[in-house]
Amino acid sequence: MEKHLRKSTQAVWAGEDQFNAYGAATTPIFNSVAFSYKDLDHWQDVALGKAEGFIYSRNTNPTVRALEEKIRVLEGGEAAIAFATGMAAISNTLFSFLHPGRKVISIKDSYGGTSKIFLDFLPQYGIDVELCDTTDHEQLEAAIARGCDLLYLETPTNPTLKVVDIARLASAAHAVGAIVVVDNTFATPINQSPLTLGADLVVHSATKFLCGHSDAMGGLLTGKAALIQKVYQFREINGASLQADPAYMIARGMKTLELRIERQNASAMQIALWLEAHPKVKQVFYPGLASHPGHRVASLQMRGFGGMMSFSLDGGFDKVQKVLPALKLTHLAASLGSVSTLAGPPRTTSHVELTEEQRALLGIPESLIRYSVGIENVEDLIADLDQALALI
Repeated sequence: MEKHLRKSTQAVWAGEDQFNAYGAATTPIFNSVAFSYKDLDHWQDVALGKAEGFIYSRNTNPTVRALEEKIRVLEGGEAAIAFATGMAAISNTLFSFLHPGRKVISIKDSYGGTSKIFLDFLPQYGIDVELCDTTDHEQLEAAIARGCDLLYLETPTNPTLKVVDIARLASAAHAVGAIVVVDNTFATPINQSPLTLGADLVVHSATKFLCGHSDAMGGLLTGKAALIQKVYQFREINGASLQADPAYMIARGMKTLELRIERQNASAMQIALWLEAHPKVKQVFYPGLASHPGHRVASLQMRGFGGMMSFSLDGGFDKVQKVLPALKLTHLAASLGSVSTLAGPPRTTSHVELTEEQRALLGIPESLIRYSVGIENVEDLIADLDQALALI
């Protein structure tokens, strides 16, 4: 795929011409567990990675490879690998590079499942974890300088949309020889390119904006080829592989990625401005707003501000319990990034694994609503929010 092509073209064509048997206009679903060879020498070369080909679908599969190529091109990576879920991508990446005695530094505002790995799982294996205040770049740089093997960032964060400076922190991490991993799920390759800002690896929950239709689960990782190969070897034995059917559905969804993201960027900005002026809304968390603390950094490293936002009500969780069920054009569901609008409180979505006290320590109020803007007409969405907020 030629690098000069725009992302909308890459999203449609990347990976689509390599495995389209019999002139198919789209990559077929290869539901084959194994792939046969008549020449044993060729079979062995493929098995050893000396020649291109497929052996067993736990390792890789033509449909999955087409999806991997699509994210590789869109993010500008050297190689890519797919996983059964977004959390599989995150956990396999972390466990591929961290072992007893190594140290990972991250932010306090990462997705709840990721936080669970940092707080509960990694320490059990003797891995040192330090979580810093998300927007305190000086604290992060100081922690990195004291020793770091892997820096894990998420920006914008889930669910309060905080923004971290990827280039600044990647530079600090590389100065001590650390690997830099960035979760780009919220931004997508349309709005943000972490690899060009210094990241070594970029991870996605492909279930969300990449798929875009809430009908398939998957995870993707792309970046430096040597690092991807290490994660591939771990995942090959760990077994968290993506199957052909969801790979096909995610790749199909990605063909309209730019169209959907451009619509969601514009709608989210309009809704955020409307919410910010609403008397019953205490605070709006959206990096596109001039009032957002991370707006300057977001303006520099993002091409668009995304379809995700959150807002807190002037009151407690009782207000959330009145507003959310009253929304008529919103699925109350624990996901995001779909063509339809989705919403929910952190206690049932992003940070269900944490206690109320832990959420409070992360600056997540119980009156917070996470709101994933779909592709519906924005005036209809605003009218829906207006009638729901009128109930409190």
